[in-house]
Order: sequence, then structure tokens, then C-alpha cells
Amino acid sequence: MRLQQFSPPLREDLVLALQDIGVRTEVDLILNEDPTAIFTRLPSALGISLLEFRRAVEKVTELASAVPTYGDKQQELENARHDEILRDDMLVGLPEVDALLGGFSPPRLVEISGDKGSGKTTLAMQVALRHLVTVSDSSVLWIDSSGEFAPERVSNMLDQMRGEYSASALERLQVSLAFDIEAVHEVLETLRESMASRNASSYSEFPTTRCIVLDSITPLLAPMLSATSSQGHAIMTTFVRQLRAFADSFSLAIIVINQSTKMLPRNPDAVFETARKPALGPSFTFMTDATLWLSRRPENADDGGSTMHVAEVTRSRISRSKTWAPFKIMNGLLTSA
Repeated sequence: MRLQQFSPPLREDLVLALQDIGVRTEVDLILNEDPTAIFTRLPSALGISLLEFRRAVEKVTELASAVPTYGDKQQELENARHDEILRDDMLVGLPEVDALLGGFSPPRLVEISGDKGSGKTTLAMQVALRHLVTVSDSSVLWIDSSGEFAPERVSNMLDQMRGEYSASALERLQVSLAFDIEAVHEVLETLRESMASRNASSYSEFPTTRCIVLDSITPLLAPMLSATSSQGHAIMTTFVRQLRAFADSFSLAIIVINQSTKMLPRNPDAVFETARKPALGPSFTFMTDATLWLSRRPENADDGGSTMHVAEVTRSRISRSKTWAPFKIMNGLLTSA
């Protein structure tokens, strides 16, 4: 950091004098040279004593130092964070899986990726429905880009969930069809206008949208991506940044489901060896808060018809990467492994 940016500030004439002799940052002042040697190069007209100069160096050292943290206090914070995760309402409902990202509580933009049959849609739907059955004044917007939304599947999942507000959950699950990126923009703009007017009013009889699921983003963006043109990449970047701003502005959890593609010889980001990776390229992954990679493990014929799956955090800015948790899908719901 430059010396003139410190707060509280140093003496302005001292900062200018230090700049004149090539000392511009705290590293220049503290580490690159003995402070006493720097003092001898200052002009005598500055009128600063060696004691005053040493006090200025001490001040810079204190301001530039990281705030210390103690192990017991950090453990208390971690325990409190874990307890908060278990009390949250935007969860899958499996402690091992929820602990990977600390839940899906807003504002967050999370990518769920994996091969077909890995459980992407099931996981996102379970988060959405579990939230709806436990919170009465909340709604979820589900954007279907492929026309594969299955109401009977939702009804079956709800029949197996317990919640005080399960009777009205379907009424608060909004489903919109959007087969291209322009249609998605129209859906989001309509929601933005609705939420902006709601924020300007002190009361609304309608539930507040707290979660958006886009299932899936791949067919919307993949056809525009090309190795010979940057236009598609620019459209993708702009769209994801708008989703990020949308989540921040209205405190939303946004889950985008992404398909997979080949990566030979193997995906280095995955814990378990695989030659698959999230579609849409690495830029997309780095623009979200986290990427949750789902995979299906070999089936066990003696396991009551359930299938074993693994959720991995391949990249994350909100939790640890390279962590994973197993789960099963039984009767259409995620259960503990």
C-alpha cells in the first residue's frame, strides 16, 4: 500500500520527502532497507528527528500488520458457523452435503455441474422445496430452459417432506419456460421490477422470492461459444455478472445447473478421477461463488434400489475447495449415504 493511503495519515511533508528518495510503500519503508539508513537520506530541511521518524515507522508497521487471531477464538467462530449452518433454511437437509458450502443462503451464485443422472436437478429441487415447506412468506423461481420440468416429480418429493407450510409450497414455486438467453433476461427483468416495487413498499401480500434456479444454463450459452469468436464469451460474461449483481441487490440464492463435457486425460480439479468437467469453459466456473460437481458412483445391487453419489467442491470462494461428501438418491430424494 502507498504511504499516502494509510489512515490515520502520516505527515504529508514526510510522505513527500520519502517519495523523493524512492520510498513509496510500506514494503519500501520497512523491509527493503534499514529505516535508519532511509532517515540519513532525508533532507535536513524536513526538520524531523530520528525518534519521530522511528515512531512513524512503528505506526506504518502497526497499520500494515494483519490482525492477529487466536486458535481458541477461531475454533469458537467455526463452531458457531457450523451451528448456524444447521439452523439455516436454504439447505439440502443432509449435514455432510450442506457443510460443503455452508448452505445456499443468499446472496450466492452457485454452479451445480455433473453428468446426466448425477443428481443435479434433484439436489437443486430439494433445496428449493425444503425452503418452501419451512418458510411461509418465501417463493422460488424455477427457470426451465429445456421444457423438462416434471410437476409429478415435484409432487412426489413434497409428499416425502415434512414442513409446517408444505400445503402452500406448490403455490409459491413459480416455473417459467425460457429457451434462449433473451427470454431469460425478460423473466429476470419482470422479477426485478416486481422486487424493486416491493422494496419501495412497506407491505406486500405476495411472498418474497429468495431463490432462483436456472435448469440449465448450458443450452442457453453453449451454442454461442466459439473458439474463433469472442462474442459468445462476452455474452456469457455479461450474463453471469448480471446474475451476480441480481443476487447481491435483492439478497437471492441463485443456483445455475450446468452440464458436463469431456476433459482428457482427467479433470485435475475433481477429487475422484474423471475425464469429465463442467461445460462452458473455465471462465464460467471462476465467475460463480462455488462449483459443486456431482458424480454417480457404481451401484450396489444389494442396497435397496438406492444409488451412491458424491458431491465435490471443485472451486469455491466461500468455503474450502477439494472437499466432498457422499449421498444417496432414494425414492427421488437425497438421503445420507
